[in-house]
Amino acid sequence: MEELFGLAATGFDLMLVVLGFGFIIFVHELGHFLAARWAGIRVLAFAIGFGSAAVSYRKGLGWRRGSSEREYEERMKAEATGATTVDGARATHHAISPTEYRINWLPFGGYVKMLGQDDANPMAVSDAPDSYQRCKPWKRMVVISAGVVMNLILAAVLFVGVFLYGLRTEPAKVGVVAPGMPASRAVAVGDVVRPGLKPGDEITSINGRRPNSFNDLILATAMTPKDGTLNLTVKRRGVDGVIDFVLKPEPGPISKLQEIGVEPSRSNQIVGATSRAKAKLIAEALAKRGLPGVEAGMRLVRVDDTAIATGADAEEAVRRSMGRPLAAVFEASDGRQVTVSIKPTAELQLGIVRRTQDSVIPVSHVLGLAPVLSVAPASESARDRQGLQDGDIFVRLGAVEFPGVADGIAEIKAHTGKEIPVTVLRLQADGSRKLVKLDPPPKVKANGTIGFERSDTGAESTLVAMPPARLIDSRHPGEGAPPAARSLITRPGTRIMAVAGVEVRNFTELREALRSATRTAYTSGLGTATVPMVLEMPRLPGSSASAETETVNWVLGSDDLAALHSLAWTSILSADLFETEQFKLQAAGPLHAMKMGLSETHRVMMSTYITFARLFQGTVKVEHLKGPVGIAHLGTRVAERGFVWLLFFMALISVNLAVINFLPLPIVDGGQFLFLVAEQIRGKPVPLAIQNAASIAGLLLIGAVFLIVTFHDIVGLFG
Repeated sequence: MEELFGLAATGFDLMLVVLGFGFIIFVHELGHFLAARWAGIRVLAFAIGFGSAAVSYRKGLGWRRGSSEREYEERMKAEATGATTVDGARATHHAISPTEYRINWLPFGGYVKMLGQDDANPMAVSDAPDSYQRCKPWKRMVVISAGVVMNLILAAVLFVGVFLYGLRTEPAKVGVVAPGMPASRAVAVGDVVRPGLKPGDEITSINGRRPNSFNDLILATAMTPKDGTLNLTVKRRGVDGVIDFVLKPEPGPISKLQEIGVEPSRSNQIVGATSRAKAKLIAEALAKRGLPGVEAGMRLVRVDDTAIATGADAEEAVRRSMGRPLAAVFEASDGRQVTVSIKPTAELQLGIVRRTQDSVIPVSHVLGLAPVLSVAPASESARDRQGLQDGDIFVRLGAVEFPGVADGIAEIKAHTGKEIPVTVLRLQADGSRKLVKLDPPPKVKANGTIGFERSDTGAESTLVAMPPARLIDSRHPGEGAPPAARSLITRPGTRIMAVAGVEVRNFTELREALRSATRTAYTSGLGTATVPMVLEMPRLPGSSASAETETVNWVLGSDDLAALHSLAWTSILSADLFETEQFKLQAAGPLHAMKMGLSETHRVMMSTYITFARLFQGTVKVEHLKGPVGIAHLGTRVAERGFVWLLFFMALISVNLAVINFLPLPIVDGGQFLFLVAEQIRGKPVPLAIQNAASIAGLLLIGAVFLIVTFHDIVGLFG
């Protein structure tokens, strides 16, 4: 029943988006219609949607199912000849309006049909005194541009209403800073502080303009010219005055849009749920992560004796823990408290393995030592995992033995649409592990997955995968280099037993033993350190052979030591657990709301034009654009945030529609306007042959863009 309610809610949101989009089209066409009536041009049809008419209305005839055009023509013909129509009526020219108001079956779009004007067929001209062609060019310019003007007016009105009521959104405040991205490397102008933006930094200026919200930062970053810079001014707790940064955005590894690597600030509230079913899933996921009893919407109020106000506060408390257990106190809205013991885990290095030119895989490791891929515990709602079970450790995946996360994902994707041989180590009731070959082999789905949530063996053992041949440091992206572990590990499935005489059982102990063994070399600046490592060679369960071990002296360089000793502590209290910090963006009064509304309309309009410029520069890709499918999907997600957000979204769409409609392309208003400018200058219309050729080219271009954008929308929705 909960799922049915969820589907109904999504369906209702979709209906609101479609109705809102239809209203935007209606306002656009209303502009053309009113201007045409003002200019004395005969309007034949005012339509919402495309295709045949579902219903229509014509003054003098009333409502009709379908179009009344044939009936109107019959009556006009009867009046001209003095005859009667089929129903015996005699038409009266002044009693029946020439304008048909119609709603068509396909609700995406709309048009106003004027006598002698057809964007798709410039040859459809008329010499009638009230035709489009007989109207003065400057008046036709008004008619053509009226739709765009109405869309801008609508957007401004919607923005004013939104800001007058107030929009709950994320403040322009830094939350998580991704290692290796420009935000983490940025050096302040004058070098007055340590490099990098920090969680909690409040952004007071972006390229000289005060931001309204975090979305302004995302947009400004994405719209930065290729090889251009982004100027930020921030206020930082504990630092007097403001700090200026100059950053150079880079294409994000996933989105491919220009990014600097920051996320919005997080509150201390656990992500909320909109239904009981979602609340149950969230509670289940929290318990699986080690937070039993914690519920959706609870607030983290304290970690040990430290009061927590934001997600960044929680992460900082963990970083300072030095690995000792912490008591996290969560509080519900009714005052109930749940205390959970948190065991910090050692932060590992984050590296990147490049799978293809446009595809990368993040890898957690210690100097190139990476745990083996395993199967994470599944939620109750998980789909069929094709024979895999919780905790399975991959011994063979396709042609790869003891794969790490990077090798495992790459091998699975290489078998897309085909079966992939899988052998795992499966946990038994007595605590031992048994070698199991899956039969039949799992089939890799079209999206390059088998159907399991990935994990690794780092928390339970020191089993390691084969180090990648080249590993990119996420803090300093480049071509990458062979990691230090390439000189230590020669066979996948090797187990590290001891580091400098200290037994290790998991990656936390491995990291700490390495740090302890190299601390003197690091602090004294020796540059290198030699660490004795005891390795156990791969041996399958049930093998009668005795365990084979060997001791290897592992030589680590200065860069390895610096990377190792820069690592801190993390825990399950990560940023993704918490809701984003919110504030109410609201005008001080009606006049301020008008100022904000006009400013936002201008900003969005200019950003839309800049988007097209960035398309030609290559920093924005075609797949980043949205067509009807993408707009509808995005609209339903926006509608979930509330009606005010839906109005804000519709204002954005209205501005974008205005800009796109006035681009200098044949078939749209901007192209028609250019023809009228040429006619005004030449004193006669552009030859019909040229108009016709341009219209065909415009149709082909718009059709091609529509198909490409819709394809990417569908891939993004289902892929």
